[in-house]
Amino acid sequence: MTTPPRALLFDWDNTLIDNWDVITEAMNAVYDAFGMPRWTIEEAKARIRSSMREAFPRAFGDRAPEAGRIFSDYFATHHLERLREMPGAGALLRELAGAEVHLGVVSNKRGRFLRLEAERLGWKEYFASLVGAADAPVDKPAVAPVDLALAGSGIPRGPEVWFVGDTDIDMTCAVNAGCLPILLRREPPGAGEFGDQPPALHFHECAELAARLRALRVLPPAIL
Repeated sequence: MTTPPRALLFDWDNTLIDNWDVITEAMNAVYDAFGMPRWTIEEAKARIRSSMREAFPRAFGDRAPEAGRIFSDYFATHHLERLREMPGAGALLRELAGAEVHLGVVSNKRGRFLRLEAERLGWKEYFASLVGAADAPVDKPAVAPVDLALAGSGIPRGPEVWFVGDTDIDMTCAVNAGCLPILLRREPPGAGEFGDQPPALHFHECAELAARLRALRVLPPAIL
C-alpha cells in the first residue's frame, strides 16, 4: 500500500512548467557562437538532464564559462515572457497549499531563474523551499538538494517524501534519497528507460496525481 506523503518535492521543467522553447534557443545561441550543430526541441528534451555547472564542462571544456554566459544572457532575457504552466499544475498546487504537507522544488535549473519563474506564476508562496542548481553543494541526482528542500520541516528522507518528476534523473534522485519516485508525464515509461530505478507510481497529468492524493486523504474530496 502506498504511504500517504508528508512532503512532496517536485521537479520543475516539464513537470510543473514548460519553457523548453527558450531553453532550446539558449542552447542554440551557444552552438551558433561556437560553430556547432543546432538542436531541435526534441533533442534538447532528450539530452538535457544535469545542471549547467556539471554538464557544460563536459560539453565545452575550457570554454564552459563562456558558454554559460551566452546561455544565461539569452535565457534571462526571454524565459519569463514565454513561461507556461503544465496542464493542471496551478490547480494542484493551490489545493496542496491548503493541505498539511510540505511542498518543495528540487530542480537543476539555476536557483535564481527558478525563483523568478515561481514568483512570476504566483506560486512562490506555495512552497516551503525552492532549490535550484548551485543552491546545494552538488546538484540532482545527489541527495544534497533533497536535504536542503526538507530542511526545517522535521520530515526525514524516506517513503513519506514523494519525489515527483518526468525523467530518469528525477527517479534516480528519489531512489538515492530513499524517497518514493513518482513519474508525472503523459508518456508511459519506456522499456528499460529507468533501469533498476523505476517509478513507484506513474501519473499522466496533475489531475491524476490530485485524485490519488484525495484517495489517500492528503487532499479533501473534490466538490461536485
